[in-house]
Amino acid sequence: MGDYKDNSIKTLEWDEHIRTRPGMYIGKLGDGSAHDDGIYVLLKEVIDNSIDEFMKGYGKTIEVTIKEQKVTIRDYGRGIPLNKMIDCVSKINTGGKFDDGDAYDNSIGMNGVGVKAVNALSTYFLIECVVGGKQKTAEFSRGKQTNATNIQKSLNPDGTLVSFIPDNSIFENFHWYTEYIEKMMWNYVYLNRGLTIVFNGQKFVSKNGLLDLLQNNINGEALYSPIHLQEDDFECAIVHTTRRYGEEYYSFVNSQHTTQGGVHQQAFREAIVKTVRDFYKKDFDPNDVRNSIVAAISIKVKSPIFESQTKTKLGSQYMAPQGVTIRHYINEVVGRLLDKYLHINNEVADILLKKILESEKERKEIANVRKVSKEVQKKISLHNSKLRDCRYHFNTNDKRGIETTIFITEGDSASGSITMSRDPETQAVFSLKGKPKNALKGKSKSFIYEKDNEELSLLQAALNLEDGIDGLRYNNIVIATDADVDGMHIRLLLLTFFLLFFPDVVKAGHVYILQTPLFRVRNKQKTIYCYSEEERQDAIRTLGGKPEITRFKGLGEISPDEFKNFIGKNIRLEPVVLDRNTPIHPVLEYYMGDNTPERQQFIIENLREEVDEVAAEVEAEVSIE
Repeated sequence: MGDYKDNSIKTLEWDEHIRTRPGMYIGKLGDGSAHDDGIYVLLKEVIDNSIDEFMKGYGKTIEVTIKEQKVTIRDYGRGIPLNKMIDCVSKINTGGKFDDGDAYDNSIGMNGVGVKAVNALSTYFLIECVVGGKQKTAEFSRGKQTNATNIQKSLNPDGTLVSFIPDNSIFENFHWYTEYIEKMMWNYVYLNRGLTIVFNGQKFVSKNGLLDLLQNNINGEALYSPIHLQEDDFECAIVHTTRRYGEEYYSFVNSQHTTQGGVHQQAFREAIVKTVRDFYKKDFDPNDVRNSIVAAISIKVKSPIFESQTKTKLGSQYMAPQGVTIRHYINEVVGRLLDKYLHINNEVADILLKKILESEKERKEIANVRKVSKEVQKKISLHNSKLRDCRYHFNTNDKRGIETTIFITEGDSASGSITMSRDPETQAVFSLKGKPKNALKGKSKSFIYEKDNEELSLLQAALNLEDGIDGLRYNNIVIATDADVDGMHIRLLLLTFFLLFFPDVVKAGHVYILQTPLFRVRNKQKTIYCYSEEERQDAIRTLGGKPEITRFKGLGEISPDEFKNFIGKNIRLEPVVLDRNTPIHPVLEYYMGDNTPERQQFIIENLREEVDEVAAEVEAEVSIE
């Protein structure tokens, strides 16, 4: 038995268990640089309760404020019954959504866990409820109540207010990305017409629901007016665009954004193909039917089953307990409504057919190129020499799949340092030999399979993107290049590759830039790594005297022992975020296309500004020293 005795068995309190195993409740932790980091799950858990109130017809406005690290959410729903308020935020598996009663139906929250996780993982947590002219307030820190509570009279409108500050010891050096939060707010109002969310003074409201979602997320031009279909518990919007590659889906269950899809999204994709095949009476390849599609689907399911507490993937097979299957329901409703729409709208049907035939023609051309390029394909299928793989993967439902990262590095020296210091369980490394070719110079995706583009073929194979984003093997794709001109050029070439051929991977929030230190400042007692000139100056002041200063010119100069500090829990990632108003192709043409006079002028003007800034920094540094 060894040391396995009675005292080896522990029983943790609810808050201790959440703090000890936070991943069970909120997925990964992170610092806020990724859209699925834990702090956004905390925010969502609180807002979901307010959305459930709105869905029951109570409270048309939700106010969200984030000031520095503190979050405040105020709704105008019914408020939690005051005698049960504290239990609802501090007793696990306590809530009003377990049975089939009238309190909630088709709600987002189901398990009585979410807001308790927020409480346990916050250094400060406050809840205040107003019900029928009476008010109760409770404060907590890391799950422990810190104030005495009593019920008082109140003139405030009914509803619930929650404030919290995530625990910095768990979410180290966290920061909020406004882009992620705004996207979350938009999704809530798209799915709940009539709802107004006010985030830091900005109003979010949608009159047309999923149609607004599509119009605000189309990158490129729509080939036809979006198709909008709805009936009972189902709604969808569909459009094909001038974008040449990829599929893009926004799927929701009971207003919950299922970012990893699930049964409903897969059934929807199947239903589109089957309906189109039946309508045109032709056995089209599914990829040709769905190529360049942008679609949104919303479905309401009673007592849904998700594959994790974070509710990012639907696992339910049935619309309701012992009811019709979700797959059958979606196939039937899409088949009937979409077929009717295409029969009525002949012009749309003609445009769609033309798009499918164009995709079919290009796919066959690419297949011919791949057939000719047997040598490259043989290397890809037998062994990807550029890839140092990890144990878990994102596309196989591995328990740690959400943590998986692939680093795309510049040269063998950099990849060697990262490979020796990485976590082989969840971190893979792909090494580029040199600068990849500019993907914008290719006429089609066949560019990837050309003989002198072997590395791009190998990269595509490593990511498993050839058949679409559903097969993506790593949750995070991290571009890790040197902080110099060549490194920046390689970074831009890789971004062009992704934006042109796999834009849905970028839009889904999978692509990042690795931030590595520019300087190491140290004395005999302490070492400080600095990511900017400002941080270097601060480090010099902190250490005093004349500390040793090292300028890292390339990733290969950083030893494996040091690299562990930069790709572990303290990793700094800059997400590649696409502004919804920024068109991809015009931007790529301007910066990565032919060298136009306009671009030359832009470079000259910005170089002058940079030179002035550098001169000012040098002058300041001289005066400091």
